[in-house]
Amino acid sequence: MSTPIDHTYLQERLLHFLGIHSPVGYTDPIVREVCSELERLSIPYELTRRGAIRATLKGKCDLPARAIVVHLDTLGAMVADIKDNGRLAIVPLGTWSARFAEGARVSIFAARTIYRGTILPLKASGHVYNEEVDTQPVNWANLEVRIDEITGNLESTRDLGIRVGDFIGVDAHAEFLPNGFLVARHLDDKAGVATLLAVAKAIREQGIELPQTTHLLFTISEEVGIGASAVLHGDISEMVTIDNGTCAPGQASTEFGATIGMADSSGPFDFHLTYHLLRLCEEAKIPHARDVFRYYRCDSASAVEAGNDIRTALAAFGVDASHGYERTHIRALDAIGRLMLAYVQSPPISPGRAHLEEGLRHFPETRKVSVGPLLHEEAARVLQEPLGGHSRSEEAAPER
Repeated sequence: MSTPIDHTYLQERLLHFLGIHSPVGYTDPIVREVCSELERLSIPYELTRRGAIRATLKGKCDLPARAIVVHLDTLGAMVADIKDNGRLAIVPLGTWSARFAEGARVSIFAARTIYRGTILPLKASGHVYNEEVDTQPVNWANLEVRIDEITGNLESTRDLGIRVGDFIGVDAHAEFLPNGFLVARHLDDKAGVATLLAVAKAIREQGIELPQTTHLLFTISEEVGIGASAVLHGDISEMVTIDNGTCAPGQASTEFGATIGMADSSGPFDFHLTYHLLRLCEEAKIPHARDVFRYYRCDSASAVEAGNDIRTALAAFGVDASHGYERTHIRALDAIGRLMLAYVQSPPISPGRAHLEEGLRHFPETRKVSVGPLLHEEAARVLQEPLGGHSRSEEAAPER
């Protein structure tokens, strides 16, 4: 069930995608690149009006279908104002801290050309401001973009063609280390994109037969909460999201295996699909962990909130410093890739019709647990049953 993933292909695609700016709202270049890659893999696809991609891997059964979703959009910024000194006031695209924006190299997408620049704090030089460089508050109002052009006033910047509302892409500064660590901005979710394409490549090259038609979905507005709300069709009954998991104190996500999200800020993921992924990890001996994300949401949440009647789950690669200078490990991406290959070869959760199912014939079962009061006879019997291999009196006996 667990098929090898081409690590070289995965890392080459990831490095290439990280070199393409795709701040949310400005995703056409990365959409075109992913479409070209799908064509190279001979995988048919269709585009929504806004540019989300729905690719199709045919299976033995067309209905109901399943889906795996990743997102192409990343964090970024937008020109909020052109200042009197010719520099740019900015606002963030997506949710990320201004402290991670300081010092970033950027591209400004003006109408006529692309300009380069740097995001700087208003008080950027200790030679000028002394200790004030350390006491300036961390917020977006205290940042500006210094454009690498001859400009020192509002008029000269406007002459460049730069306007309020122009998109700003933030450089990834990717570094892949020999020990397997991958460090860059925007691993969320370009690492997921590269992993999903590596899965598709393995399916195509190895002639893997799928029991159920599987759609590969690439969304373009996850970072602003829209995500998979519009790319789904009614034929999809279950969907797994590949995204980052948060490695930090108090979290259980891992950089060295798959992380199965049990719940995010929108609530729990589907019980049956989530535990199906956990069983697949155990059967294929894929290293994994479980985690709950309190301040996080993904494409699965937006899909359900849009009214789609589907089962959803989250398979995450652990990321340290998410939405900052992110780090993961090739082991995490390998584990996610192997899990997705096992998933697409496994039977569906509910093998019934694509839409509503009459009765309980295909509805999955959960273990029944009685929480009501015990009758007198039942209580007496329970007290006599072994507990953990010992009788209740043995368990309580002190050590000699």
